[in-house]
Amino acid sequence: MGSNEWSAKLRGWVEQAARAAGFDLVGVAAVRDPGEPAAVEEAERFEAWIDAGYAGEMEYLKRRDEAGRLLRSGLQVAMPWTRSVVVCAMRTAGARSSETVATQAAAPRSVDPAPPGTGWIASYAWSGRRQDDGSIAATDYHEEMIARLRAIEAGLLTQAQCTTRCYVDTGPMLERSLAAQAGVGWIGKNTCVINQQLGSGLLLGVIVTSLPMAEGVAELAAADRCGSCTRCIDACPTGALLGSKSADAPRTMDASRCIAYLTIEKKGAIDENLRAQMGRQVFGCEICQDVCPWNRRASIDVNQNMGAPSTRKGWDSMQPRVELVNPALDWLAAMDAREFKRRFKGSPLERTGRKRLLRNVAIAMGNSGEARFLPQLDEWVRSDDAVLAEAAAWARTRLLAYK
Repeated sequence: MGSNEWSAKLRGWVEQAARAAGFDLVGVAAVRDPGEPAAVEEAERFEAWIDAGYAGEMEYLKRRDEAGRLLRSGLQVAMPWTRSVVVCAMRTAGARSSETVATQAAAPRSVDPAPPGTGWIASYAWSGRRQDDGSIAATDYHEEMIARLRAIEAGLLTQAQCTTRCYVDTGPMLERSLAAQAGVGWIGKNTCVINQQLGSGLLLGVIVTSLPMAEGVAELAAADRCGSCTRCIDACPTGALLGSKSADAPRTMDASRCIAYLTIEKKGAIDENLRAQMGRQVFGCEICQDVCPWNRRASIDVNQNMGAPSTRKGWDSMQPRVELVNPALDWLAAMDAREFKRRFKGSPLERTGRKRLLRNVAIAMGNSGEARFLPQLDEWVRSDDAVLAEAAAWARTRLLAYK
């Protein structure tokens, strides 16, 4: 008979299993009862966040049950049987990179000086798997992580009697809040989970279980170490971060203004008032993480052995694709549908699609100050894609104003 609750021994087993599966961090936390004060407070805060319009067009965050409760306001709203979660985290391809920057002292950041006319793709989307011919084929962290989670889940079911589910960004839950409860890190003023040793370049996966915590098995929540620092808030170009110097202030983001949202989730035209602030970001944004002191410290630790390929299990499918680091805007612009599919099938960029990527590239060209992009923008102005044509017209006007 397997265990029917989380004991110290079982938690030790799952920690070992997660490490063996290639995860950098793992924690276990009890699921709060909806009536607990902390759970009520979190549900009310999420409801207020949605009501304020901060979710933008991300309708999946606004889904409700038959009683009108937001599904993500508490894990037991969508899955009443849940009693605990296992939260696993692994560093992004950029954070774990050795190959991308073999000639540099540390991994490149979005805020570092870059060659003229280049864009920025978020480092979590750099990942790939090396092929026999030496090329690196695109991989998606969702697929890579879910396979590892299911391996842990299969082992857990041999150790305990329980119901389980695995999720990577797809479940009706607030993963960052669960990660903080499980001790993976604290939620920083940039609204990311920050680990004192590894920073915030983390990808989260969750195994939901029906196992209750045994009496005396405490949660190991991480201490909040943002203090009065506001570097992330000050650096956000669009003012999406709504925190303050107060260590106790809520960690809040207006996602509708976040560059990551604008370049990935936002469909159609992007607000003209936000375009200039988007800079060269064409997929995602990491500015608030790149200026964080905890990430600079983690970068030194992670990259102190740069040039030596990682030997940790599972990293073969999370190798960085060099061509996606500071990619040339004209290279991205020149991709037809077939080339886009060849380059990005199986990558997080596939979700955004070529049309939205070109919209973002047009805006980045407008912000580049490079007049050499005018012929490409002139071509796009005549495009049948109204959103791309309008973005190109805006970018053209902005470039001409640089002269």
